[in-house]
Amino acid sequence: MAETIDEVSYNYEDEGKPVRRELKKEILTRGAWATVMFFYEELDRKTEAWGEPKVAIVRFKKSGGVYRKQSSFNISSPKQARQIVEVIERWYAGAAPSPESGGTTVETEEE
Repeated sequence: MAETIDEVSYNYEDEGKPVRRELKKEILTRGAWATVMFFYEELDRKTEAWGEPKVAIVRFKKSGGVYRKQSSFNISSPKQARQIVEVIERWYAGAAPSPESGGTTVETEEE
């Protein structure tokens, strides 16, 4: 268990053998609730080769002095990652700043 969000890792071993390895890490938010994005790959146990890189967005909660995983979302392919990026860019392209809140207002398409 990690005491700081900088110490969290997505590496995983099974019976002492690495089966998931973290390639990159980006801390998106810090605090008692933290969000971290990991770029990682998993070992194919049949071929013993590392698979195509994936992305995991993981939410951690600090409890008892250590960070514990609360939830996660895995992006399983480059195609899915690009689709997510395209949708987010399209949504925010239509967003206008809200003068009342200092945030954004998103206009939605009517069906």
